[in-house]
Amino acid sequence: MTAPFRNVAIFAKPRTEGNRPALQQVLLHIVRLVEQAGLTPMIEAATREAVELREFEGYALATLAQKANVAIVLGGDGTMLGIARELSAYRIPLIGINFGRLGFITDIGLDDMPDVLSEMLAGRFETEHRTLLEGEVLRNGVSMHRGRAFNDVVVSHGTAGGILGFTVRVDGATMYNQRADGVILATPNRLDRLRPVGQRTHPSPVAGRAGAGAGCTAYAVEPADHAARQRGGRNRADEMRDASAHFDMQVFSPLRSGDVVRAHLSADRVTLLHPGRLQLLRDPAAQAALERIVREPYGRA
Repeated sequence: MTAPFRNVAIFAKPRTEGNRPALQQVLLHIVRLVEQAGLTPMIEAATREAVELREFEGYALATLAQKANVAIVLGGDGTMLGIARELSAYRIPLIGINFGRLGFITDIGLDDMPDVLSEMLAGRFETEHRTLLEGEVLRNGVSMHRGRAFNDVVVSHGTAGGILGFTVRVDGATMYNQRADGVILATPNRLDRLRPVGQRTHPSPVAGRAGAGAGCTAYAVEPADHAARQRGGRNRADEMRDASAHFDMQVFSPLRSGDVVRAHLSADRVTLLHPGRLQLLRDPAAQAALERIVREPYGRA
């Protein structure tokens, strides 16, 4: 069988200084596995510096975008989200190895990595395509920030608390006016993990005005004790105090009263590569996790 890849980009990000040595050892192991598969490892330049792998060449993102056929991301879901946004325009498939706290999309455990990664580099994997949002913050018609989101674009109040007043529009049509803690403009990637309050739908599922656009469903999010709080007596400036729009909870843009947050589905997709089903079924930990999911009542996180 001909290997589907030739050049393998490698990304990682230390969470703390203390985990740098362990991360370095895992990265070296990944490099060896890539070389044993007859492929060329290409360590991203920032990863090389952060993990102090001086004996290897570091490659700029622009170079990796031109030469890499697949990318291995070592870290948690936060690391994967950031890399997914950066590489989404180049259509490079991603393999996630979990070295963080969450592993919904970085689904290969360190114990399974040697066998599973070798199989995947040889072409035995399953492919999943995920959607992206293109988001923009407009102020008086001028673009203040543009960004992409793998999971969601969220408008919310900041540390000052309080509630926001906003209007949600879909394709220019007003869906509703709302006062709440925020609104989530979510991709299908995110919907299965949300437990919305005050859900609104539309025949052409879509976006939100604090915004308008096309491609996602807007949810108004309120805490369980919201009904007990005072809702009156604030002017528009108070309602937007310390408000912000954030993209995957990683990139933030401050908001003012009257700002518009617009989102629509991107033409680009993120491609995730996963271990084949037979590989997962051989893994006792994966079997146990699947059994727990099956036993969970519907709707529980």
